Amino acid sequence: MATMNISLPDKMKQWVEEQVATGRYANASDLMRDVIRERQEKSAAIARLQAEIDKGRASGISDKSVDEIFAEARKKAIAALKARDAAA
Repeated sequence: MATMNISLPDKMKQWVEEQVATGRYANASDLMRDVIRERQEKSAAIARLQAEIDKGRASGISDKSVDEIFAEARKKAIAALKARDAAA
């Protein structure tokens, strides 16, 4: 495992120490690994969302009404929930 040293303002250092003091983390490194993992997951989720936005923009303007679009989305969501429940 690689080592990296970072500099933090006093308030951030204090926050890190408080988080470690709760007992949830063994040390500051454990906390930082957790924070980085969360940030990686968030970045991946944002990238997936952006890809869907790009796909939607590239598909052009729909000839469906807003009500038709929402009705179709509702049907898809209900079908997905039923499929999920059936698999459980």
